[in-house]
Amino acid sequence: MAWTAADIPNLAGRTAVVTGANGGLGLETARALANAGAHVVMAARDQAKATAAERDIRAGNPTASLAVVALDLGSLASVRAAAATILGAHDSLDILVNNAGLMALPERRTEDGFEMQFGVNHLGHFVLTALLLPALLRAQQARVVTVTSTAHHMGTAVDPANPHLEGRYGPWKAYGQSKLANFHFGIGLQRRFAAAGARASSLVAHPGLSNTELQATSVRETEGGASQKFFHVLAGRTGMTPAVGALPQLRAATDPNAKGGEFYAPRFVNNGPPVRRPILRPGLSKAIETLWQVSERETGVRLDVAAALPAG
Repeated sequence: MAWTAADIPNLAGRTAVVTGANGGLGLETARALANAGAHVVMAARDQAKATAAERDIRAGNPTASLAVVALDLGSLASVRAAAATILGAHDSLDILVNNAGLMALPERRTEDGFEMQFGVNHLGHFVLTALLLPALLRAQQARVVTVTSTAHHMGTAVDPANPHLEGRYGPWKAYGQSKLANFHFGIGLQRRFAAAGARASSLVAHPGLSNTELQATSVRETEGGASQKFFHVLAGRTGMTPAVGALPQLRAATDPNAKGGEFYAPRFVNNGPPVRRPILRPGLSKAIETLWQVSERETGVRLDVAAALPAG
């Protein structure tokens, strides 16, 4: 039997944070978690869209437990403010879904000077996870799910001498690097959880080809780039709905049988029900360590699991 949202266990009493919860995969992830009884923190940059997304969920579930928090992953100041707001309201967190992202945009920089796709897709989530780590580690069995893409297969590991691709930028090159960074981050975080003896687990998921706002935004931002238009049309014709595309990350976040370090994706690469996929990347350990060093150097934030463990 294929795994569906109906297989999500009762999440009453659990707290989940979902980035990019104002639309697409993030909205459907937040909806499914709330419908299963979790309190869901909807973290998003566009507050008007986030408020509309909250109303949308409540329209189908008036008793949904939701909170909206402003989060711009392109600003470390915003990430710190969002983390402080979340930690101020919650002593422990059970689920963190690092879902938000950008795809194949023209070259630009974040508020902190990072290449935009690497900065938003990876570095912003790296810092958010690091700041929320104490609350995640206070939960009984927290899960962190980082959302990558099939584009991680075309990505190259971050170059510590040029992580922001200065003089070497290409929209898809930058996207592939950021999505491979997501993949390496999720696996690397699990290794650090295990080494520190933490109860938390880290998993990776990708949604396959899903018909969301991601493609439309990419086309709009590139003023009709040919490859961006191709994937927009393809997603419209053959892509899964956001609700179906969100199932791999929902399974990674909630399936009692899922384990840290696992990778969930559609059965048929870009389409199909969510299944566990093998991890086949040579040089994984070196790439993960390099990513960690670059991420801590660029952001000035350490992600040290052992140091964040609760006393006693």
